[in-house]
Amino acid sequence: MIPLTLKEIADLTGGRLHGTDGAGAAALVVDGPVVTDSREAGPGGLYVARVGEAMDGHQFVGDARAKGAVAALTTRQVEDLPCVVVDDVQEAFAALARGVIAAHGELTVIGITGSSGKTSTKDLLASVLASAAPTVAPAGSLNSEVGVPLTVCRVTPQTRFLVVEMGARGVGHIEYLTGIARPHIGIVLNVGSAHVGEFGSREAIGRAKSELVAALEPTGLAVLNADDPIVSAMAAATPARVELVGTAPEADLRATDIALDEAGRPSFTVSGRGVDGEARVTLPLHGEHHVGNALAVIATALECGLPMEAVAASMATATPASRWRMEVTERPDGVTVVNDAYNANPESMRAALKALVAMGHGRRTWAVLGTMLELGDESTTEHDAIGRLAVRLNISRLVVVGEAARPMATGAQHEGSWGDEATWVPDADAAYDLLDRELAPGDVVLLKSSRDAGLRWLGDRLAMTKEGNPT
Repeated sequence: MIPLTLKEIADLTGGRLHGTDGAGAAALVVDGPVVTDSREAGPGGLYVARVGEAMDGHQFVGDARAKGAVAALTTRQVEDLPCVVVDDVQEAFAALARGVIAAHGELTVIGITGSSGKTSTKDLLASVLASAAPTVAPAGSLNSEVGVPLTVCRVTPQTRFLVVEMGARGVGHIEYLTGIARPHIGIVLNVGSAHVGEFGSREAIGRAKSELVAALEPTGLAVLNADDPIVSAMAAATPARVELVGTAPEADLRATDIALDEAGRPSFTVSGRGVDGEARVTLPLHGEHHVGNALAVIATALECGLPMEAVAASMATATPASRWRMEVTERPDGVTVVNDAYNANPESMRAALKALVAMGHGRRTWAVLGTMLELGDESTTEHDAIGRLAVRLNISRLVVVGEAARPMATGAQHEGSWGDEATWVPDADAAYDLLDRELAPGDVVLLKSSRDAGLRWLGDRLAMTKEGNPT
């Protein structure tokens, strides 16, 4: 973190000091990790003692001290560490993050949102920007009211680019996050069916996602998906300049001549704003759906001053930084395991199934699919549609895991699946038993579900079977 004295933290958060006298507070500097998990504390750090439904973080202040933390942010006095006592830890944490950004004179903040692809795009963008200057981006998928301040507080005086992933489970959530880290560049990838059960419609989701670009200054840039009508319409919601990216003719930055190699990795030609003529881009990621994500990254990197040649070179060597997102393992026995089980919605399911087909190339393909959460009244219909799509894509075997996902198997059978082409199993253990018996050399198996630890475990276990190593 940018070094701050405990008194400066108290001033930023409106808190009061405890456990040190005035002179000590002036001398005590926090310059280490800012954490909400005492196990992640480190030398010179600040422990934020949040109170949740099941745990009271104040109980772990001593553990944070043992790990090297020098101070805590609390709602009551504690004796284990000098502390800043505030009325509301969350609001104080948000204020601290705002103060960190304000204290940094040369920081470009980039916000990313979308129903799917946020984390993969964040990872790719961070990799590209880091090739030019020190960059901070979320670890994993820290995109909430806690995750955003945690990410911001990793900024150091050397940081030049801050990439912030912003998620929403309701109207006003992204607006709140932009109040913590106001972006100079805002990226909206897509509006899908994720959380439609909570929002009620894709249009309502779109209004929530548009809060990101509405927060931009007139000097900022909104990067919008030209291929998604709800997203492209957000141009009317922002005071910033707008750049449309996609395959549509009206895109300002456009991809053409898209091709997939034998492993399903895309390459394409990009032309348009900021590109001198045309450039060929090759991605090491699996699936054609990454093309749209890559275009958003290119538009952002060009806005940040990187030349197109450097952007393309960085993309060609980028590696996934977050787990369980199209994580590919080639086993020594010839089985390819694609663990994409971090999350799922109808749009990302379709993209993953198409990527599986592209990777198959005449090999036997397996789709091991679990529940898609938060679809509300559309849940049965959407699961049924995914099962039917698996049949239309001629995927060899569909294994549906869990009671809530059962309509996938029913949909596949109604679409024309017969025999054991579509199978329902109750849990990940049963799925493993089936796959362990029947996977054969050369098979490609995809695992995907919504926040299902069982499917992630299954993918990891399959990847290590036969001494496989991630690639």
